[in-house]
Amino acid sequence: MGQEIERTSFTNEDRQNYRNKVKANLAALRTMLAEDRFERERKLVGLEMEFYVVDADGAPANANHELLGLLADPDFQTELAQFNIEFNLAPHKLSGTVFREMEEELLTSFTFAQRRAAEIDANVVMIGILPSLDDLSIDEQTLSDAPRYRALNEQVLAARGEHVLIDIEGREHLRVEASSIIFEAAATSTQLHLQVSPEGFGPVWNAAQAIAGAQVAVGANSPFFLGRQLWHETRIAVFEQVVDTRTEELQAQGVRPRVWFGEDWIDDVTDLFDENVKYFPALLPLMEDENPQEELARGAVPHLSELNLHNGTIWRWNRPIYAVARGKPHLRVENRVLPAGPTMVDAMANAAFYYGLIRGLVEQETPISKDLSFRAAQSNFRAGARHGLEASLFWPGVGEVPAPELILRTMLPIAHAGLDAWNVDRRDRDHYLGIIEHRCLKRMNGAIWQIRTHNDLARTIDDQSRRLLGLTSRYIEHMSSNEPVHTWPVPD
Repeated sequence: MGQEIERTSFTNEDRQNYRNKVKANLAALRTMLAEDRFERERKLVGLEMEFYVVDADGAPANANHELLGLLADPDFQTELAQFNIEFNLAPHKLSGTVFREMEEELLTSFTFAQRRAAEIDANVVMIGILPSLDDLSIDEQTLSDAPRYRALNEQVLAARGEHVLIDIEGREHLRVEASSIIFEAAATSTQLHLQVSPEGFGPVWNAAQAIAGAQVAVGANSPFFLGRQLWHETRIAVFEQVVDTRTEELQAQGVRPRVWFGEDWIDDVTDLFDENVKYFPALLPLMEDENPQEELARGAVPHLSELNLHNGTIWRWNRPIYAVARGKPHLRVENRVLPAGPTMVDAMANAAFYYGLIRGLVEQETPISKDLSFRAAQSNFRAGARHGLEASLFWPGVGEVPAPELILRTMLPIAHAGLDAWNVDRRDRDHYLGIIEHRCLKRMNGAIWQIRTHNDLARTIDDQSRRLLGLTSRYIEHMSSNEPVHTWPVPD
């Protein structure tokens, strides 16, 4: 959904033609897979992170257009709301000191963004959901001024036929209606990319699904939304509900949601693209002139624009990516489970844990999809999002145990072995996985730090809005230190 568009209204004929074009794209993809046209040697990783832009008090600031003008850097892009920006890190080879190098580049770019933000009395914050966000600072008028966001908003609401309903039961209960998809902007994430071979896609995607519960449990950083304490990673629930095009009746009929964990393990990437065609009507039926079969016939590489645009409006937590770089097609798994923050070193620890676990699981003799039911993986994901490090998770051969115990005793050894298989520098391996270890030992991640700090502020501040502004200010102070969140001071 990052591409620019010009049209925002569509006819029935547009939708019919688009469906046929997506099917033609999928046929071309199958031909390319059968003829082994894909790049397979470059094991690259990439990262995207979304940020909030806030004012001097820590409240959302609708200033992304002005800030992006000051940054004047294509690595920084607009996002859904005027108080969001996104940073894209260039691909890196997964080996050696890759995580240290990525952290340094991220810090340099983030510091640059903070300096530019200071010129307009603003700041940039990496966090899953900003605690100070309230219903007065987020409405349809805060949508970024880009046609693709307006079009997406119009099409989601048209498909739904009624207002968006947010209904989350957590530590407290929140129920609110919205006349736009702007609440999606509240959920800022870190997206991890891994380039894989065609035959490696299925095992990697399955492994990513299997570990999603542990990922979100140890990385949770979104306990507050619109003044309420909800899930440890409330961002998951917010995103699922905001772009849900289904009414209650369609949900009861079993229609699939557009933000989707999935429903079964896969054999290869075409399983996911087949599901896209089978279950999801187009939201933005825009077509390019490219004829994929003609491109293949003349030895060229088609970009499959319609297949990619359709895929970009189906928000799987682990999404398939087809792309062309340097004239060669490749496949990636895009992991969308994690929130932004709390610091760059924490983000790199989350990345090392993810990439290590993926490689470690794929290297095991028995695929995880043979030992773990898909329903159990999905249940783990929900538990991790709701309860964070306080969740209990199921794992084959272990049973249901507290998340910290599962990560410490079972998953970290697998991640260590996986990073060794990637030939990651051992000092970096120990450093970044050590951060995950200490989070589990101390039972401390971004969500728990926020909850405990909020409770401390409640002792002296009666007003909830002022408490959440105070929490945001403390968070920003510690975030800027780039010290891992498990070392941040917390009240007894």
